[in-house]
Amino acid sequence: MFKLKFAASLIALMAITAALHAQNQTDTLTLKFQEAEKRFLINNFSLIAQKYNVDATKALIQQAKLWDNPELSTDQNLYTKETGFFNHANGNGQVFAQISQLFRTAGKRGKQIRLAQDDVNIQQAQFNDLLRNLHYNMQLDFAQLNNLIEQNKVFYAEISSSNNLVKAITTEYGVGNSSLRDVVRLQAVAFGLENDLVENNRQINELENDLKTLLVVKETTFIKPDITTQISNVPLNIAALTDTAKAKRGDYQASKFLYEQAGHNLAYQKALAIPDLTIGVDYDRASNYVPNYYGLAISLPLPFINRNQGNIKSAKFNIQNQEYVLKNSDLQVRNDVLTAVEQYNLSLQLFSKNNIDFYNSYDKLFGNMVKAYRAKQLSLIEFVDFFESYKDTKLKVIQQQYNLQKAIADLNFNVGSTVINP
Repeated sequence: MFKLKFAASLIALMAITAALHAQNQTDTLTLKFQEAEKRFLINNFSLIAQKYNVDATKALIQQAKLWDNPELSTDQNLYTKETGFFNHANGNGQVFAQISQLFRTAGKRGKQIRLAQDDVNIQQAQFNDLLRNLHYNMQLDFAQLNNLIEQNKVFYAEISSSNNLVKAITTEYGVGNSSLRDVVRLQAVAFGLENDLVENNRQINELENDLKTLLVVKETTFIKPDITTQISNVPLNIAALTDTAKAKRGDYQASKFLYEQAGHNLAYQKALAIPDLTIGVDYDRASNYVPNYYGLAISLPLPFINRNQGNIKSAKFNIQNQEYVLKNSDLQVRNDVLTAVEQYNLSLQLFSKNNIDFYNSYDKLFGNMVKAYRAKQLSLIEFVDFFESYKDTKLKVIQQQYNLQKAIADLNFNVGSTVINP
């Protein structure tokens, strides 16, 4: 019995230490979800980094709009035995100079600008998808943290009750009014509860770490969610929500923009098959049929061998690829929205005011059962069964609250917009 009491005391000490470390840090920051959401949107480093990616891509539109620079070339005599190095005085030596400009044909410049704009659209869609995913993770972590803190309250209440019972039964055992079996069984119940508390606090610490990173909160701060679960009877039209999801979800929008870009790239590759024109003027002294020669230069490649056939063929296949990627995204969105709505409705049915009333009445019954056991009106087996059933029932009610919060998060995530406020 001494070993069991020592182990139970050790677990209790670990549980209390973990709880104090988690919840009695330098600061406790109590946040409603809307407040946490505001901090997340302003402070999150991953979002800020992705914003710079979008800005960097926007700068490439400006680059695509620029014309090619004119090209200057020259050729001069370097050395002769008679005049030495670079001697051009008195009409000596040959000088050639040319300035030319490349003119892109077939609307290549406009097509490059359009491709650059496609890149911006894709980056913006990817930013929106990152925002959607991080926001979803934050909402789940927020709800789960609240769930675990509520579970801790159950464990603390039961540990307090079980420890008081152990003390009372141990005293009665000392005077011969109780059996050793009753003492050991109640100690085992307390031991199990304290072990559950340690595991619960471990999960709390992990979620605190995740939320501090998402919200950019000081590491010594303990974040305490303030959640009031409300039942919303907002009608959910699946067709309308699916349309919203296609307009808002970054993953679907990225697929759509990639498909559009594939078409634009095919047009650009076909344009590359048309030769560009280079026009220039040149001056030549002392090496042509007249002493001072002025000429007009026009050049363009002859597309006899390379007509960009491979790139054009690749672009066509890429369109087909992106077409089926888009179809798959469309199917995924429709299935996601339907499943999320069904799951939300199911969670709403399970979570009701009746559950809250049952939860409160069960607390009163628990107090009466403790009194009945101490008055010897219940056997140890009956009391322990009720004790464990009470804990499981309270945890299930808390879990139902979390399940509803998760269903709301899933619905908002799959629609890509806030349909129901958490």
